Amino acid sequence: MASTRIEKDFLGERELPAQALYGINTLRAVENSPLTGRTIASEPAFVTAMTMVKQAAAEANAAIGALPKDVANHIVAACTELRRGGHDADLVVDVLDGSGGTSMNMNINEVVANLAAADAGKPLGDYRFVHPNDHVNLGQSTNDSVPTAMEIAVYHSTEALVAALRMLADELGRKQQAFAKVLRLGRTCLQDAQPMTLGQAFGGYAGVVRRHAEILSGLRAQFLTVPLCGTAIGTGLGRRAGYKEAVFGFLSALVGAEVKPADDPFDAMQNLDKFMRFSAELRSTSGSLWKIANDLMVLSSGPAGGIGEITLPALQAGSSIMPGKVNPVIPIAICEIAHAIAGNDATVAGASREGSLEINCYDPVILDRTLDSISLLTHGAALFAEKCIRGLLANEERAMKNLLASSAIATALVPKLGYTVVSRLVREALAAGRPFLEVAVEKGHLREEEIRPALFMVATDPTKSQL
Repeated sequence: MASTRIEKDFLGERELPAQALYGINTLRAVENSPLTGRTIASEPAFVTAMTMVKQAAAEANAAIGALPKDVANHIVAACTELRRGGHDADLVVDVLDGSGGTSMNMNINEVVANLAAADAGKPLGDYRFVHPNDHVNLGQSTNDSVPTAMEIAVYHSTEALVAALRMLADELGRKQQAFAKVLRLGRTCLQDAQPMTLGQAFGGYAGVVRRHAEILSGLRAQFLTVPLCGTAIGTGLGRRAGYKEAVFGFLSALVGAEVKPADDPFDAMQNLDKFMRFSAELRSTSGSLWKIANDLMVLSSGPAGGIGEITLPALQAGSSIMPGKVNPVIPIAICEIAHAIAGNDATVAGASREGSLEINCYDPVILDRTLDSISLLTHGAALFAEKCIRGLLANEERAMKNLLASSAIATALVPKLGYTVVSRLVREALAAGRPFLEVAVEKGHLREEEIRPALFMVATDPTKSQL
């Protein structure tokens, strides 16, 4: 058996491995753009989405009589096989290929054509039965098929992200309930402010994460309106009568949700504003998680020399030289993720706005950076919930000590004593290095047994406070 085969294009002949499922177009791209060392196989959501587009196109073309049914059946079998996985070695185009997506499309077209040939018992590289362009790409262009697959990939990938964020919000909500009676010192600008409960703080954390989950869930739906059938520039040149209606029916069945054509195909092919909008929300979500993670690092700081009001799960040694040191590794990782996603968003925004005339040729980097942000945030939210929030403990005694040592209840005494008197008490306490409440009790403004109930009332229902 020969170890190589010859394929030919307008540039001449090239030798390929005999058993390679890709063809000469893919080989040219691999030689021209060896940029990242990562291939489209590293983005399985996109590969899956592309096979859905190719399968739906084959089924639609067969339904309108533009493609022989046996050819369509073998293309469907090939797409199904490719979705199962196991062909990464043939999906070799770089994720940042410089062809504007053409090489990605041709890599999929050639692999599908050769898998279809194998399914039909034909030799690899013999495209007379199933041709990558004439059959697999029938009724399409790179300019409508790749963006459509990008959108389907984002739609499907976001499902797991929304689930992870909801799980994180639920874990934070459980801490809200568990810490509902844990009094602590609220702080503004990192300075003592007013009494509150630790549960209230975690309720705020749960609220923002849940809000981001719902916003992303809503934005996800926009990716079901796609530019497919615009072909090269929006005119639809190259597709047959009846194809548009048929292909969206088949594609919707494969996606598992109704996929719709864009109202204006020229708009859909020129503009990628939905990716900018979505990426910005990913950045915003990661920023909110950064804020929570940073708060947890501050509150757990010490334990002896910091605030120390919570204890994070000990996951690994925190130093190669300081015995016993434990670092907040998950919160640190969440902050790193936020920085990475901010960089991704800058790339997506820049590449999305820099399309020219009828299309945007920067699809590959927009796809890669968007899917990277989704993946980082999905894994990060799940880790945050499972390895940090779930095992987090409140140090109630330390929190109460910090609260009692502060002048945080001073504001609650203003209606009873007046601002001037309370200010004098605060200054006396600071000058003497004594807790404000101790001085207030000594001066007869509070009784010892009133302190804890009063603090809890001020924290949870200040309108009923009798101070």
